[in-house]
Amino acid sequence: MASLLPQFNNHLPQDIQLNSVQEVSPNFNLIQAVKQKTYRYYFSNSASFHPFASAYMVNIPEDLNWETMKEVCASFVGSHDFKGFCRSSENKIDYWREVLSASIHETNEFIGAIFPEQIFYFEVAGTGFLHHQVRMMMSSVWQAGRGEMTTSAIARRLVYPDDLEKLPPAPANGLVLWNTELEIR
Repeated sequence: MASLLPQFNNHLPQDIQLNSVQEVSPNFNLIQAVKQKTYRYYFSNSASFHPFASAYMVNIPEDLNWETMKEVCASFVGSHDFKGFCRSSENKIDYWREVLSASIHETNEFIGAIFPEQIFYFEVAGTGFLHHQVRMMMSSVWQAGRGEMTTSAIARRLVYPDDLEKLPPAPANGLVLWNTELEIR
């Protein structure tokens, strides 16, 4: 089965890569088998940003308070009602999700003349995510970093999600589904 891995990867789109192949039972359900997902959202904080880099990341040129942004990330960890951080739906009744970790890191994954010197990513891992949840979390981290939203306002949004106005989602171009862990029985 492992010998098929290179062939599968050759036929998949370039933005998808399999790390392993394993035989599963005929009644396997991919949606129910997800144990953990990790997303990365790439961004820069540069005064001069090359437009070609925008295919890979978002630039936030304003001054950012990095300590406040780290505090916001920490507030997401745990089981919370994320209705205030997603696109709600008439059919959805359960907005509780568990975030296992959330943090900001600097990276050197992008090298080239079009990329800024400093690039960062917001990494969030959880047992499941709602529509636009990661993008709205990223948006709130930036808003707090710019001083437009307090950490207590973000914490209040987790407790009283219906009482506050909807957040704008961050643009899609910085978001990457980094890893999916499955529980195969």
